[in-house]
Amino acid sequence: MPRDLTFTLDALRAAYAGGLRPEAVVEEAFARLDALNDPGIFLHQARAGALAEARALGSPDGRPLWGIPYAVKDNIDVAGMPTTAACPGFVHLAGADAFVVARLRALGAICLGKTNLDQFATGLVGVRTPYPVPRNAIDPALVPGGSSSGSAVAVARGLVAFSLGTDTAGSGRVPAAFNDIVGLKPSLGALSSAGMVPACRTLDTVSLFAQSVAEAWELFALTAGFDAADPWSRRMPAPPTPRLAPLPLPAATVAVPDEASLRTFGDTAQASHFRATVERLHASGARIREIDLAPFYAVAELLYAGPWVAERVAAVGARLTEAPETLHATTRAILAPGLKFSAVDAFKGLYRLEELRRSCAQALQGANLLCVPTIPCFVTLEEVAADPFGPNSRLGTYTNFVNLLDMCGIAVPTGPRPDGRPGSLTVLARRGEDARAAALALWVERGGAAASAAVGPTESEIAEDEIAESEIAAVEIAEDEIALAVCGAHMSGLPLNGELTSRGGRFLRAGHTGPNYRLHALDGGPPARPGLVRVSEGRGGPIAVEIWALPRTAFGDFLAGIPSPLTIGTVELENGSTVKGFLCEPHGLRGGRDITALGGWRAALAEG
Repeated sequence: MPRDLTFTLDALRAAYAGGLRPEAVVEEAFARLDALNDPGIFLHQARAGALAEARALGSPDGRPLWGIPYAVKDNIDVAGMPTTAACPGFVHLAGADAFVVARLRALGAICLGKTNLDQFATGLVGVRTPYPVPRNAIDPALVPGGSSSGSAVAVARGLVAFSLGTDTAGSGRVPAAFNDIVGLKPSLGALSSAGMVPACRTLDTVSLFAQSVAEAWELFALTAGFDAADPWSRRMPAPPTPRLAPLPLPAATVAVPDEASLRTFGDTAQASHFRATVERLHASGARIREIDLAPFYAVAELLYAGPWVAERVAAVGARLTEAPETLHATTRAILAPGLKFSAVDAFKGLYRLEELRRSCAQALQGANLLCVPTIPCFVTLEEVAADPFGPNSRLGTYTNFVNLLDMCGIAVPTGPRPDGRPGSLTVLARRGEDARAAALALWVERGGAAASAAVGPTESEIAEDEIAESEIAAVEIAEDEIALAVCGAHMSGLPLNGELTSRGGRFLRAGHTGPNYRLHALDGGPPARPGLVRVSEGRGGPIAVEIWALPRTAFGDFLAGIPSPLTIGTVELENGSTVKGFLCEPHGLRGGRDITALGGWRAALAEG
């Protein structure tokens, strides 16, 4: 067993292909844990059970997670293991796997145990536990981040390839930032919450920690799915596919907090690092829109100053009133105000939330992504000891509003700040647009905005075939959408692209037509437009196109606005598949110029 083997999906798969046995990996994982001497990471270690599962796997059988070790936050059930939610008085032996755990088991993954957390997932610091506090993987003076503290540290320390956390107010993103790893918070309902101890049931989701965006995304794709037995499960616009490519930046219109609303609480290094990351995005082709984040902050305040605190009280049952001594002192202090809220307060809170949702939607109009620092500043153990509430509250600045606004997000490392502390960016998108957020995060990770090789290879180190234009950069087409190939002014960043985005169109991928097309620069304008014409075999060439998904309900309205000589027909792509797409009637070519040799409209624009 190589002692320097990196516990990632790719590295373990390669090692298994070379003959390594899963039981050797399990033994190595626990040897690493013993060497760390950090009793705060795991609340339950399944040493014997994990070894037995590893031995029972037999020979590699093609399952995507065969022999992959992982950890589970101790508010998610694993059959035969205790679930405590970091409350000894709550402990019970799980009789069945949570839905997501059952999926992972079926895929061949091996659970090594249950990890520590802020009690009942109430906190972002990771120290609100009656058990030892996990040590931050980067700097022991810092808090580990919470509430999924143990899950994040286990991945950052290389004990497991990935882990499950939960995220209600940032618990799947804040610990990722503190420990320099990836934290994926899916759209609410994309991962079943069956078998999870609730915190705020209307806002909870299982989350994923991994060493890279690609692996976090693959894990999400493998575990996502509608669960009819979970009333909070929702069908997403389209099922995620495991393969992910970096988002072409011309397809990204990114909203960011303006100078006045960027909050870092005096941490100037955090502010400058975030601005530098945004500038790299802009310099590489993304359109940046600075917005006032005030309405988002107002939403965030509702989570702990509004009636949603009462929902946390509902999650712990009668424990707060009948057995308050079983609760951590800080947890008890946070939950107690929830007892005073009435049903009237709850409805007033919902009304206020809807008003703020409208304001936030207006602020994001024209943008398809929102990028924020994952955390506004770092927090030390000493600061939390002096003030258990203030530092924790600050950590939710950019996370508390996300689930209330029904957004998805992913935290990605952005390289070290000048002081050596890890930078982290969170990419947020609307519900169901998880792939778009992850695709931009992948671009950031792969060197586009990162300054450290520690968070992934730089662009020059990525083989061209890994980011070929034909790779999928978003989810596959949904049943209620139509795939549309565009080859001219409707492409990302060009004058007519708004006719797609304003109708709910979403970028899928860039690619080429088959070899039997010619492209002409048409007479007239503005805007200048090309015409795509199919020709006989051997007389054309592949032409660059973008594939967009347009809602079926919007397609007729879009079609009505297409002027002659352009029309919508069937376009054959490079892989032999067909989609609807722009074509040109032959009479429209008069007065135009054949630009097929340039290969596409963007190249023609560059040529003038």
